[in-house]
This record gives sequence, C-alpha cells and structure tokens, in this order.
Amino acid sequence: MSWELLVLEIKTDDYCIHHDPASATVFLQGFLRLDGMEEYQPVMDILLQAVDETPEFTINLRELEFLNSSGISMLSMFVVKVREKGNVKLTFQGSDKILWQTKSLKNLQRLMPSLTLEFV
Repeated sequence: MSWELLVLEIKTDDYCIHHDPASATVFLQGFLRLDGMEEYQPVMDILLQAVDETPEFTINLRELEFLNSSGISMLSMFVVKVREKGNVKLTFQGSDKILWQTKSLKNLQRLMPSLTLEFV
C-alpha cells in the first residue's frame, strides 16, 4: 500500500490557508489576491481534499481581510461541487466587519440553500 502525503497548508507573506482535521475546518487568513483560477487551484485542491474527509465541513474566513473576484469565483465553484455531492453539511464562518464577506457569502447561499452562514 502506498501513502501519498497531501499538503493541506499554504503560507505566504500575504495569506495562510490551513486545514484542521480535528475540527473539519479550513482557515483562510490574510489578503488573498491570486491571478486567475489557475493560481487558485492549490486552494481549491485543499478545500476539495478536506471536504472529502467529513460529512460536516467548515470554511473559516473570519481573518480573511481581502479576497479578489477570482477567489470568490473559486469559492463559488467549490460550493457547486459540494452541492453536487449532496451529502455534505457546509458552513462558512465570516466576519460582519469585513464588507466583501457580508455581500459575497450571501451569494454563495443562493448556489447552495442548505449552506450555513455564521457571522461574528
């Protein structure tokens, strides 16, 4: 049997993305402004790998101060993929003090009405 180690963390000077399997949560923090969907693929890979491990999954964006339109598109595509699975309870945690989150996360709920939004 061969084991493949999947890196579920990305750290740069601008942002950090990491998966906490114990809480079934992926945390996105900092300023995420990658150029196009191709550059967001590693982020999507982390999300897809993490969601495959559990029927209840949370994405914590409370410390993600900025996400550009390509990043919002990536999250939208992720939500559609999760919706198609049909068996995942998905929660997004955001901050009502970060303007892009209050607007964009509600739009994600339109893509997946069972999606839970938690704002603090």
